[in-house]
Amino acid sequence: MAGIVKKISILGSTGNIGTQTLEVADKYPDKIKVVGLATKNDIGLLEEQIRKYNPLAVGVADQEKADELKKRVDTKIYSGQDSLLKIAGLAESDTIVNAVSGLNGIRATLEGIKRGKDIALANKETLVAAGEIIMQGVKKNNVKLMPIDSEHSAIWQCLNKENKSAVSKIILTCSGGALYDKTKQELENATKEQALGHKTWKMGEKITIDSATLMNKGFEVIEAMWLYDISLDKIEVIIHPQSIIHSMVEYSDASIIAQLANPDMKLPIQYALSYPERWGSVVPRLDFPKDLSFDRPDLERFPCLAYAYKAAEQGGTLPAAMNAANDFMVNKFLQKKCRFSDIPDIIKKVMDFHKKVKNPTLKDIEIAIKESEEMAEEYFNAKLGPT
Repeated sequence: MAGIVKKISILGSTGNIGTQTLEVADKYPDKIKVVGLATKNDIGLLEEQIRKYNPLAVGVADQEKADELKKRVDTKIYSGQDSLLKIAGLAESDTIVNAVSGLNGIRATLEGIKRGKDIALANKETLVAAGEIIMQGVKKNNVKLMPIDSEHSAIWQCLNKENKSAVSKIILTCSGGALYDKTKQELENATKEQALGHKTWKMGEKITIDSATLMNKGFEVIEAMWLYDISLDKIEVIIHPQSIIHSMVEYSDASIIAQLANPDMKLPIQYALSYPERWGSVVPRLDFPKDLSFDRPDLERFPCLAYAYKAAEQGGTLPAAMNAANDFMVNKFLQKKCRFSDIPDIIKKVMDFHKKVKNPTLKDIEIAIKESEEMAEEYFNAKLGPT
């Protein structure tokens, strides 16, 4: 493995994970070659990335923005909704870093898998909404699926070379988000600014709100079920506000193996790209804190975590429906058009009335997402009025 250059395409290169991936590439120019980049519409930053990394091709989903960029650079530019698939399928790449959300992110993951690419996965929808299909593709095409997520990277490392049959449980740690110490009444009136005030992680707005509702941890429960082929009753969530222990695995002999590090996404990004090697430090080394604390999640104040367990248990298209309703409501909250407590309320309504399809195809998942978005909008309008 030593000396081999990884050739990567980054889907969502102008976002939080994409830019941090490029920071890792900057540190290891002899180990990482950027061959493809893709964005939705941020052609200003994409142009800077093109000039710095000289990729073979880029993708821009927004047709008008793509046409504008074509006047400014000579690089091959794919445009429109298929642009992600084109970059995911570039023959010259061996690894896809997927940080694109929604159905387009799922389709791009499947395209990369179909073409034999290893996937460094940073979006939630891929496994939450389509885990069964994705893992079937991973096995069929003999590719690696490497999580770009602090908790799943930690579990991956804790499971390394251990006997899977000896695993007693996976323990996902959870910071609790920005609002965990708030009362139920305080949560009802929590502002966007308060919910975005995460104490230990710097993340995009969407994932920060998901962290505040604990829905993000629910997503990770579903991801863990698929990534590690483990039953739901062996996945536990523990609140750990300091975000130093990123997750743990308990074994049959009662030993618990944990992975610790400073909270910084560049570490799981680098591990996904360096595996099975370990490169030099890309984050500050840990200065052990005096206090590490733990607590059980309060499902009454933060019901989204319970909804995710329910969706995972029932399976089929229910996780996709839950995910779609959450996306819709988080967007409304970020627009300051609903209360924090409206997010779980409407997610529950959508889940309760969703007509689940077992063993879904990708088409079934697409329909479930679309119908759930429409149902969430209908409930939102009925409760809060049309936008």
